[in-house]
Amino acid sequence: MNHDQTRALRNAMGNFATGITVITTVDQEGKPRGMTANSFSSVSLDPALISWCVGKESRLFELFHQVDHFAVNILHSGQTETSQLFAGNEQNKFDHVVWHPGLNGVPLLDDCSCIFQCQVEHRHPGGDHIILVGRVLDFSNEPLEPLIFHGGQYRTLK
Repeated sequence: MNHDQTRALRNAMGNFATGITVITTVDQEGKPRGMTANSFSSVSLDPALISWCVGKESRLFELFHQVDHFAVNILHSGQTETSQLFAGNEQNKFDHVVWHPGLNGVPLLDDCSCIFQCQVEHRHPGGDHIILVGRVLDFSNEPLEPLIFHGGQYRTLK
């Protein structure tokens, strides 16, 4: 595909509205790390499995290619700044949010709609991404108005 076709495909895929998550883990030194992702999906209820994708160009690609545990923090409509923080280049992201350690020390963001604490079940190649499938070990659910991404913009249901 040429650049124009790639851009057109990206725009077409942007017509699918998604929720926004921050995927968190700890690195080999125990430091909390995280990134914004909108590729989250439910896979199975029995066993409880979810999936998400990380691009090979991501700064955290190698880390997520190696870790055994991660958390999916689903953002609510009041967390646009959190999404932007974890999508950006800020080095000390966790200095700007309230969080606490979960299973295996994985950071959990306070005030999220839902959090899924997971163990990596599978990694699959997916073009310029890898697809991580996680077994849900624990979760919390606070049904709040979701933060949505559609057409290259943040949106809410209202």
